[in-house]
Amino acid sequence: MRCARFAIIAIGSLAVSAGALADDTGLAYSHDLRKEGGRLCMSDHYHSGSGSGRTKAAAQAAAARSWADFTNFEYGSVWARWSLARSKSVRYTKAESGWSADVDGRPCRG
Repeated sequence: MRCARFAIIAIGSLAVSAGALADDTGLAYSHDLRKEGGRLCMSDHYHSGSGSGRTKAAAQAAAARSWADFTNFEYGSVWARWSLARSKSVRYTKAESGWSADVDGRPCRG
């Protein structure tokens, strides 16, 4: 009985570990990576995003979501947090109905 209980705990632990790793596609490791501020970041690979909104803040938020959506698709959600990106830049353009924004940043793993 004790051995069966240990096996169940071990299998459960493996399942939890595999679930955490499943959120990283592994493609990020094809790029040069380096530690920055305690995080693992892409050294020279940038992702871009664009969005629009009635205000600059809304346009930037939409562009950051665009950046995160593509980064998530390519590398997994552990790399897809705009707030953790490094070398971020934002460019705004005034549009008829508000603003558009374009963002660039190097993904970092959270």
